[in-house]
Amino acid sequence: MMSIETARLECESRVMQLPNVVGVGIGMRGERKVIKVFVHRKLPVRDLTPDETIPRSIGGWETDVEEAGEVTTT
Repeated sequence: MMSIETARLECESRVMQLPNVVGVGIGMRGERKVIKVFVHRKLPVRDLTPDETIPRSIGGWETDVEEAGEVTTT
C-alpha cells in the first residue's frame, strides 16, 4: 500500500474537480489515518451521480467526507 501522503497527492487534483469538494487532506477517524475530503455541503449518496461520489478508499486508505461549509478567502 502506498503512503497516505502519496495517495492524497495522487488523488487531489481529480477529487478537487468533483462538484461540492472544497479541499482534500489527511486526518483521523477514531484511531485510523484517513484521507479527508471536505465538501461545501454533505449530500446523500442517492442524490449524486456515480461520477460525483467520493471513493470509499484511495490508494488503500479509507476516505472520510466532512462538511466544511462555505469556504472563502479574505
